[in-house]
Amino acid sequence: MNIDIRMHAALLALVAWPMGALSLELDDAARHAGATRVRFLEPGTADAWPRVLQRIEMASDVVVYRFQVAANEQVVAQLGRIDKVKVALSAESGAIAVLYPDLEEPYRGIFAKIIEGIEAQVGAPVASYAVGGANSAQDIVAQLKRQDIKVVIALGRQGMKAASTLDHEFGVVAGGVVSPPTGEARSFPIVSLAPDPKMLFERLKHFMPDVRRVIVVYDPKQNAWLIRLAREAARIHNLELQAIEVADLKNAVRVYQEVLASADTKKDALWLPQDSTSVEESSVLPLILENAWNRNLTVFSSNVTHVKRGALFSLYPNNVALGRQLASSALSLPGGNAALVVPMKDALLAVNVRTASHLGLQLSSRQQAFDLVFPVR
Repeated sequence: MNIDIRMHAALLALVAWPMGALSLELDDAARHAGATRVRFLEPGTADAWPRVLQRIEMASDVVVYRFQVAANEQVVAQLGRIDKVKVALSAESGAIAVLYPDLEEPYRGIFAKIIEGIEAQVGAPVASYAVGGANSAQDIVAQLKRQDIKVVIALGRQGMKAASTLDHEFGVVAGGVVSPPTGEARSFPIVSLAPDPKMLFERLKHFMPDVRRVIVVYDPKQNAWLIRLAREAARIHNLELQAIEVADLKNAVRVYQEVLASADTKKDALWLPQDSTSVEESSVLPLILENAWNRNLTVFSSNVTHVKRGALFSLYPNNVALGRQLASSALSLPGGNAALVVPMKDALLAVNVRTASHLGLQLSSRQQAFDLVFPVR
Protein backbone atom coordinates (compact mmCIF):
# COMPACT_ATOMS: atom_id res chain seq x y z
CA MET A 1 0.00 0.00 0.00
CA ASN A 2 1.46 3.37 -1.05
CA ILE A 3 -0.21 6.55 0.18
CA ASP A 4 0.96 9.95 -0.91
CA ILE A 5 -1.07 12.53 1.07
CA ARG A 6 -0.89 16.31 0.85
CA MET A 7 -2.90 17.78 3.71
CA HIS A 8 -2.54 19.47 7.08
CA ALA A 9 -4.04 16.55 9.04
CA ALA A 10 -5.64 13.25 8.13
CA LEU A 11 -7.41 10.56 10.08
CA LEU A 12 -6.82 7.12 8.63
CA ALA A 13 -9.22 4.57 10.07
CA LEU A 14 -8.50 0.97 9.10
CA VAL A 15 -11.35 -1.40 9.95
CA ALA A 16 -12.38 -4.99 9.30
CA TRP A 17 -14.69 -4.77 6.28
CA PRO A 18 -15.11 -6.46 2.90
CA MET A 19 -12.27 -5.15 0.76
CA GLY A 20 -14.44 -3.69 -1.99
CA ALA A 21 -16.31 -1.44 0.44
CA LEU A 22 -13.13 -0.60 2.34
CA SER A 23 -11.30 0.30 -0.87
CA LEU A 24 -14.07 2.65 -1.97
CA GLU A 25 -14.34 4.33 1.42
CA LEU A 26 -10.59 4.84 1.85
CA ASP A 27 -10.19 5.87 -1.76
CA ASP A 28 -12.90 8.54 -1.41
CA ALA A 29 -11.53 9.71 1.95
CA ALA A 30 -7.98 9.91 0.66
CA ARG A 31 -8.91 11.82 -2.46
CA HIS A 32 -11.06 14.18 -0.45
CA ALA A 33 -7.98 14.82 1.70
CA GLY A 34 -5.86 15.48 -1.35
CA ALA A 35 -4.20 12.11 -1.88
CA THR A 36 -2.70 11.65 -5.31
CA ARG A 37 -2.32 7.88 -5.25
CA VAL A 38 -3.76 5.03 -3.20
CA ARG A 39 -2.87 1.36 -3.65
CA PHE A 40 -4.23 -1.38 -1.42
CA LEU A 41 -2.47 -4.43 -0.06
CA GLU A 42 -3.25 -7.76 -1.63
CA PRO A 43 -3.63 -10.97 0.45
CA GLY A 44 -0.36 -12.16 1.95
CA THR A 45 1.14 -8.69 2.38
CA ALA A 46 -0.48 -7.78 5.69
CA ASP A 47 2.89 -7.91 7.41
CA ALA A 48 3.70 -4.62 5.63
CA TRP A 49 1.08 -2.68 7.62
CA PRO A 50 3.39 -1.78 10.55
CA ARG A 51 5.96 -0.36 8.11
CA VAL A 52 3.28 1.56 6.24
CA LEU A 53 1.91 3.09 9.43
CA GLN A 54 5.40 4.00 10.60
CA ARG A 55 6.14 5.79 7.32
CA ILE A 56 2.84 7.68 7.53
CA GLU A 57 3.62 8.80 11.08
CA MET A 58 6.95 10.19 9.99
CA ALA A 59 5.08 12.90 8.09
CA SER A 60 4.41 15.72 10.56
CA ASP A 61 1.14 16.71 8.87
CA VAL A 62 -0.45 13.27 9.19
CA VAL A 63 -2.13 11.99 12.34
CA VAL A 64 -2.58 8.22 12.65
CA TYR A 65 -4.97 6.80 15.21
CA ARG A 66 -4.57 3.11 16.03
CA PHE A 67 -7.23 0.89 17.45
CA GLN A 68 -7.75 -2.83 17.91
CA VAL A 69 -10.51 -4.61 16.02
CA ALA A 70 -11.72 -7.98 17.28
CA ALA A 71 -14.39 -10.33 16.01
CA ASN A 72 -15.63 -13.67 17.19
CA GLU A 73 -16.28 -16.63 14.90
CA GLN A 74 -19.95 -15.73 14.45
CA VAL A 75 -19.11 -12.21 13.26
CA VAL A 76 -16.47 -13.51 10.87
CA ALA A 77 -18.99 -16.03 9.50
CA GLN A 78 -21.48 -13.24 8.86
CA LEU A 79 -18.92 -11.37 6.76
CA GLY A 80 -19.07 -14.12 4.18
CA ARG A 81 -16.09 -14.52 1.88
CA ILE A 82 -13.17 -14.38 4.27
CA ASP A 83 -10.67 -14.02 1.42
CA LYS A 84 -12.24 -10.64 0.67
CA VAL A 85 -11.83 -9.33 4.21
CA LYS A 86 -8.82 -7.18 5.01
CA VAL A 87 -8.02 -6.20 8.58
CA ALA A 88 -5.38 -3.86 9.94
CA LEU A 89 -4.57 -4.55 13.58
CA SER A 90 -1.95 -2.55 15.38
CA ALA A 91 -1.14 -2.00 19.03
CA GLU A 92 -0.07 1.41 20.13
CA SER A 93 3.65 1.75 19.55
CA GLY A 94 5.59 0.82 22.65
CA ALA A 95 2.44 -0.25 24.49
CA ILE A 96 3.48 -3.87 25.20
CA ALA A 97 6.68 -5.40 26.53
CA VAL A 98 7.65 -9.00 27.35
CA LEU A 99 9.62 -10.21 30.38
CA TYR A 100 11.09 -13.70 29.98
CA PRO A 101 13.62 -15.80 31.94
CA ASP A 102 17.24 -15.62 30.85
CA LEU A 103 17.65 -19.35 30.18
CA GLU A 104 19.67 -21.46 27.76
CA GLU A 105 18.24 -23.63 24.99
CA PRO A 106 15.82 -25.26 24.52
CA TYR A 107 13.90 -22.83 26.75
CA ARG A 108 15.22 -19.74 24.98
CA GLY A 109 13.82 -21.05 21.70
CA ILE A 110 10.44 -21.72 23.32
CA PHE A 111 10.21 -18.15 24.60
CA ALA A 112 11.30 -16.86 21.20
CA LYS A 113 8.38 -18.69 19.57
CA ILE A 114 5.94 -17.29 22.13
CA ILE A 115 7.24 -13.78 21.45
CA GLU A 116 6.89 -14.45 17.71
CA GLY A 117 3.20 -15.21 18.30
CA ILE A 118 2.79 -12.09 20.43
CA GLU A 119 4.25 -9.89 17.69
CA ALA A 120 2.12 -11.57 15.04
CA GLN A 121 -1.04 -10.83 17.01
CA VAL A 122 -0.02 -7.29 17.90
CA GLY A 123 1.07 -6.55 14.36
CA ALA A 124 4.35 -4.95 15.35
CA PRO A 125 7.60 -5.76 17.18
CA VAL A 126 7.44 -5.64 20.98
CA ALA A 127 10.17 -4.80 23.47
CA SER A 128 11.49 -7.88 25.29
CA TYR A 129 13.73 -8.12 28.35
CA ALA A 130 15.55 -11.14 29.78
CA VAL A 131 14.99 -11.38 33.52
CA GLY A 132 17.91 -12.61 35.59
CA GLY A 133 20.53 -11.55 33.08
CA ALA A 134 22.35 -8.25 32.69
CA ASN A 135 19.13 -6.29 33.17
CA SER A 136 18.45 -5.47 36.82
CA ALA A 137 14.89 -4.96 38.03
CA GLN A 138 15.51 -1.22 38.33
CA ASP A 139 16.92 -1.07 34.80
CA ILE A 140 13.89 -2.88 33.38
CA VAL A 141 11.41 -0.59 35.15
CA ALA A 142 13.28 2.47 33.92
CA GLN A 143 13.23 1.19 30.35
CA LEU A 144 9.52 0.33 30.55
CA LYS A 145 8.70 3.86 31.68
CA ARG A 146 11.04 5.42 29.13
CA GLN A 147 9.29 3.54 26.32
CA ASP A 148 5.84 4.38 27.71
CA ILE A 149 4.95 0.71 28.18
CA LYS A 150 1.36 0.16 29.29
CA VAL A 151 1.12 -3.63 29.51
CA VAL A 152 3.71 -6.28 30.37
CA ILE A 153 3.49 -9.93 29.34
CA ALA A 154 5.42 -11.99 31.90
CA LEU A 155 6.66 -15.44 30.86
CA GLY A 156 7.65 -18.20 33.26
CA ARG A 157 8.09 -18.07 37.01
CA GLN A 158 10.95 -15.59 36.81
CA GLY A 159 9.02 -13.29 34.52
CA MET A 160 6.03 -13.41 36.85
CA LYS A 161 8.17 -12.73 39.90
CA ALA A 162 9.66 -9.67 38.22
CA ALA A 163 6.24 -8.45 37.06
CA SER A 164 4.75 -8.84 40.53
CA THR A 165 7.01 -6.05 41.78
CA LEU A 166 5.97 -3.56 39.10
CA ASP A 167 3.90 -0.52 39.94
CA HIS A 168 0.17 -0.84 39.33
CA GLU A 169 0.50 1.65 36.48
CA PHE A 170 1.51 -1.37 34.38
CA GLY A 171 -1.09 -3.91 33.34
CA VAL A 172 0.25 -7.46 33.53
CA VAL A 173 -0.68 -10.73 31.81
CA ALA A 174 1.33 -13.87 32.60
CA GLY A 175 1.98 -17.10 30.74
CA GLY A 176 4.37 -20.02 30.52
CA VAL A 177 3.25 -21.48 33.86
CA VAL A 178 0.67 -24.12 34.79
CA SER A 179 -0.94 -22.55 37.85
CA PRO A 180 -0.68 -19.25 39.74
CA PRO A 181 2.13 -19.06 42.30
CA THR A 182 1.41 -18.25 45.92
CA GLY A 183 2.80 -15.34 47.90
CA GLU A 184 3.48 -12.94 45.04
CA ALA A 185 3.24 -9.20 45.66
CA ARG A 186 0.34 -8.81 43.22
CA SER A 187 -1.91 -11.04 41.16
CA PHE A 188 -2.85 -10.78 37.50
CA PRO A 189 -4.45 -12.78 34.66
CA ILE A 190 -2.63 -15.97 33.68
CA VAL A 191 -2.80 -17.96 30.46
CA SER A 192 -1.91 -21.41 31.77
CA LEU A 193 0.09 -24.12 30.02
CA ALA A 194 -2.71 -26.51 31.01
CA PRO A 195 -4.81 -27.41 27.96
CA ASP A 196 -8.50 -26.56 28.03
CA PRO A 197 -10.43 -29.58 29.40
CA LYS A 198 -12.92 -29.15 26.57
CA MET A 199 -10.17 -29.95 24.05
CA LEU A 200 -8.95 -32.92 26.10
CA PHE A 201 -12.43 -34.42 26.45
CA GLU A 202 -13.14 -33.87 22.77
CA ARG A 203 -10.01 -35.87 21.89
CA LEU A 204 -10.92 -38.54 24.42
CA LYS A 205 -14.34 -39.04 22.84
CA HIS A 206 -12.70 -39.19 19.42
CA PHE A 207 -10.35 -42.00 20.48
CA MET A 208 -12.65 -43.75 22.97
CA PRO A 209 -16.28 -42.99 22.11
CA ASP A 210 -17.62 -45.54 24.63
CA VAL A 211 -16.07 -43.78 27.63
CA ARG A 212 -18.73 -42.39 29.96
CA ARG A 213 -16.76 -41.33 33.05
CA VAL A 214 -13.51 -39.42 33.56
CA ILE A 215 -11.70 -39.87 36.85
CA VAL A 216 -9.19 -37.25 38.01
CA VAL A 217 -7.20 -37.00 41.23
CA TYR A 218 -5.99 -33.50 42.06
CA ASP A 219 -4.63 -31.12 44.67
CA PRO A 220 -7.15 -28.25 45.02
CA LYS A 221 -4.35 -25.84 45.91
CA GLN A 222 -2.95 -26.33 42.42
CA ASN A 223 -5.89 -27.20 40.22
CA ALA A 224 -9.22 -26.15 41.74
CA TRP A 225 -9.58 -23.58 38.95
CA LEU A 226 -9.04 -26.28 36.30
CA ILE A 227 -11.53 -28.72 37.81
CA ARG A 228 -14.21 -26.02 37.76
CA LEU A 229 -13.71 -25.74 34.01
CA ALA A 230 -13.56 -29.53 33.65
CA ARG A 231 -17.01 -29.96 35.22
CA GLU A 232 -18.56 -27.77 32.54
CA ALA A 233 -16.49 -29.46 29.81
CA ALA A 234 -17.68 -32.89 30.98
CA ARG A 235 -21.30 -31.74 30.81
CA ILE A 236 -20.79 -30.49 27.25
CA HIS A 237 -19.36 -33.86 26.17
CA ASN A 238 -21.93 -35.92 28.07
CA LEU A 239 -19.34 -37.29 30.49
CA GLU A 240 -19.46 -37.86 34.23
CA LEU A 241 -16.51 -36.27 36.02
CA GLN A 242 -15.34 -37.92 39.23
CA ALA A 243 -12.89 -35.42 40.73
CA ILE A 244 -11.13 -36.63 43.89
CA GLU A 245 -9.20 -34.20 46.09
CA VAL A 246 -5.91 -35.17 47.74
CA ALA A 247 -3.66 -33.13 49.98
CA ASP A 248 -0.44 -35.15 49.98
CA LEU A 249 1.47 -37.95 48.29
CA LYS A 250 0.39 -40.66 50.75
CA ASN A 251 -3.26 -39.84 50.20
CA ALA A 252 -2.77 -39.79 46.42
CA VAL A 253 -1.25 -43.29 46.39
CA ARG A 254 -4.14 -44.69 48.44
CA VAL A 255 -6.75 -43.09 46.16
CA TYR A 256 -5.08 -44.37 42.99
CA GLN A 257 -4.90 -47.90 44.38
CA GLU A 258 -8.67 -47.80 44.97
CA VAL A 259 -9.43 -46.21 41.60
CA LEU A 260 -7.26 -48.60 39.61
CA ALA A 261 -8.81 -51.61 41.34
CA SER A 262 -12.43 -50.55 40.82
CA ALA A 263 -12.48 -48.70 37.48
CA ASP A 264 -14.65 -50.02 34.66
CA THR A 265 -12.12 -50.32 31.84
CA LYS A 266 -14.82 -50.16 29.15
CA LYS A 267 -16.51 -46.97 30.39
CA ASP A 268 -13.90 -45.17 32.55
CA ALA A 269 -10.81 -43.16 31.65
CA LEU A 270 -8.20 -41.68 33.99
CA TRP A 271 -7.06 -38.09 33.43
CA LEU A 272 -3.66 -37.00 34.77
CA PRO A 273 -3.46 -33.22 35.32
CA GLN A 274 -0.20 -31.31 35.72
CA ASP A 275 -0.15 -31.66 39.50
CA SER A 276 2.99 -32.23 41.57
CA THR A 277 0.98 -33.71 44.46
CA SER A 278 -1.39 -36.11 42.74
CA VAL A 279 0.85 -37.10 39.81
CA GLU A 280 4.26 -37.33 41.43
CA GLU A 281 6.67 -38.47 38.74
CA SER A 282 9.00 -40.91 40.49
CA SER A 283 6.56 -43.16 42.37
CA VAL A 284 2.92 -42.33 41.62
CA LEU A 285 3.16 -42.14 37.82
CA PRO A 286 4.82 -45.58 37.40
CA LEU A 287 2.16 -47.07 39.70
CA ILE A 288 -0.63 -45.58 37.57
CA LEU A 289 0.77 -46.51 34.17
CA GLU A 290 1.74 -50.07 35.09
CA ASN A 291 -1.64 -50.89 36.63
CA ALA A 292 -3.54 -49.16 33.82
CA TRP A 293 -1.58 -51.17 31.23
CA ASN A 294 -2.30 -54.45 33.01
CA ARG A 295 -6.04 -53.66 33.22
CA ASN A 296 -6.39 -52.02 29.75
CA LEU A 297 -7.56 -48.78 31.35
CA THR A 298 -7.37 -45.64 29.21
CA VAL A 299 -5.06 -42.97 30.67
CA PHE A 300 -4.68 -39.53 29.09
CA SER A 301 -2.69 -36.59 30.39
CA SER A 302 -2.16 -32.83 30.37
CA ASN A 303 1.60 -33.50 30.39
CA VAL A 304 3.18 -34.55 27.11
CA THR A 305 6.06 -36.40 28.84
CA HIS A 306 3.50 -38.87 30.22
CA VAL A 307 2.70 -39.97 26.64
CA LYS A 308 6.30 -41.04 26.14
CA ARG A 309 5.97 -43.15 29.29
CA GLY A 310 2.70 -44.81 28.27
CA ALA A 311 -0.34 -42.49 28.49
CA LEU A 312 -2.54 -42.70 25.38
CA PHE A 313 -2.44 -39.02 24.42
CA SER A 314 -1.80 -35.49 25.58
CA LEU A 315 -2.18 -31.94 24.34
CA TYR A 316 0.87 -29.71 24.57
CA PRO A 317 1.58 -26.03 23.82
CA ASN A 318 1.62 -24.58 20.34
CA ASN A 319 4.02 -21.82 21.36
CA VAL A 320 3.20 -19.37 18.57
CA ALA A 321 -0.53 -19.79 19.22
CA LEU A 322 0.12 -19.35 22.95
CA GLY A 323 1.83 -16.05 22.16
CA ARG A 324 -1.19 -14.94 20.17
CA GLN A 325 -3.49 -15.81 23.07
CA LEU A 326 -1.30 -13.86 25.49
CA ALA A 327 -1.26 -10.86 23.16
CA SER A 328 -5.05 -10.93 22.85
CA SER A 329 -5.32 -10.85 26.65
CA ALA A 330 -2.79 -8.03 26.84
CA LEU A 331 -4.63 -5.98 24.22
CA SER A 332 -7.82 -6.22 26.29
CA LEU A 333 -6.09 -4.45 29.20
CA PRO A 334 -6.52 -2.11 30.99
CA GLY A 335 -10.22 -2.71 30.45
CA GLY A 336 -9.98 -5.39 33.09
CA ASN A 337 -7.03 -6.80 35.04
CA ALA A 338 -8.87 -9.36 37.13
CA ALA A 339 -6.75 -12.10 38.68
CA LEU A 340 -8.02 -15.17 36.84
CA VAL A 341 -6.50 -18.22 35.20
CA VAL A 342 -7.50 -19.45 31.75
CA PRO A 343 -6.27 -22.58 29.96
CA MET A 344 -4.50 -22.55 26.63
CA LYS A 345 -6.97 -22.66 23.77
CA ASP A 346 -4.76 -23.99 20.97
CA ALA A 347 -2.60 -27.08 21.39
CA LEU A 348 -0.72 -29.82 19.56
CA LEU A 349 -1.49 -33.54 19.85
CA ALA A 350 0.89 -36.25 21.07
CA VAL A 351 -0.12 -39.93 20.84
CA ASN A 352 1.45 -43.19 22.00
CA VAL A 353 0.67 -45.66 19.21
CA ARG A 354 1.97 -48.62 21.23
CA THR A 355 -0.54 -47.86 23.98
CA ALA A 356 -3.25 -47.29 21.38
CA SER A 357 -2.58 -50.71 19.85
CA HIS A 358 -2.64 -52.30 23.31
CA LEU A 359 -6.08 -50.76 23.89
CA GLY A 360 -7.33 -52.11 20.55
CA LEU A 361 -7.10 -48.87 18.57
CA GLN A 362 -5.70 -48.91 15.03
CA LEU A 363 -4.21 -45.47 14.46
CA SER A 364 -1.53 -46.08 11.83
CA SER A 365 -3.62 -44.64 8.99
CA ARG A 366 -4.29 -41.50 11.03
CA GLN A 367 -0.74 -40.78 12.21
CA GLN A 368 -0.33 -37.91 9.76
CA ALA A 369 -2.82 -35.97 11.93
CA PHE A 370 -0.61 -36.30 15.02
CA ASP A 371 1.97 -33.65 15.88
CA LEU A 372 4.10 -36.00 18.01
CA VAL A 373 4.14 -39.80 18.02
CA PHE A 374 5.62 -42.19 20.59
CA PRO A 375 7.51 -44.46 20.66
CA VAL A 376 9.87 -42.53 18.38
CA ARG A 377 10.92 -44.77 15.49
